[in-house]
Amino acid sequence: MKATFDATGDVIAITGGANGIGRALALAATQAGARVVVCDRDDAAMTELRAGVPSIATRQLDVSDRPAVMATFAEIEQSIGPVSGLVCAAAIQPRRDPAEWERVIAVNLNGVMWCYQAVIGSMMARRKGAVVAFSSGLAHQGWPKASAYAASKAALTAWVKSAAKEVADCRVRVNLIAPGVIDTQQYRAANAGAADASWKSSIGVGAAEDVVGPLMFLLSDAATMTASLLSRDMAYPRDEP
Repeated sequence: MKATFDATGDVIAITGGANGIGRALALAATQAGARVVVCDRDDAAMTELRAGVPSIATRQLDVSDRPAVMATFAEIEQSIGPVSGLVCAAAIQPRRDPAEWERVIAVNLNGVMWCYQAVIGSMMARRKGAVVAFSSGLAHQGWPKASAYAASKAALTAWVKSAAKEVADCRVRVNLIAPGVIDTQQYRAANAGAADASWKSSIGVGAAEDVVGPLMFLLSDAATMTASLLSRDMAYPRDEP
């Protein structure tokens, strides 16, 4: 069975969408007919993305800055249209200084909440919308030197499940995806050498494109579910070329 998605008329906003999984989703959603807005701090990556696909709109945004989030999404709704799908892919995973704790929580947890707050009123009024946040297997198993990241994802999982139940009567869906181990810039920075080899020999390391299908499903009307966690626990082996 082949899955196809038609996002014609939808406005999909993706935080952290200039790289990795967010970028792969931005390209796929655009091909499916959506008006895509990528919100990110990486100006160079957004410039490169627009050069390849000029129809993708971009906004410079630090999701931990609540006033900036509110202003940015208000401008998106006014200039492009009400957001029908929000994908919160912005996250950081430093493994150096314990002082990074507050910054990790500010981006990975607070940033999702601010973006949710910026769009949820309009979604509830229209009785239509989907929000997807990213959890992680580390949320329940932990990892050395990743305590802040693991804690942020565990807290986010609990928060999303609660928020979803608050808006379910308005037919707005709020779900989570745990994408598994994916080859992104952040993954490479945190898993050099032996760690990379260990992941590849155990559960495997997937590509950003591997997560696009599950994300498109969660954004689509076919995902008649909310307060749920879709988990990709192992990389699916690709056919050899």
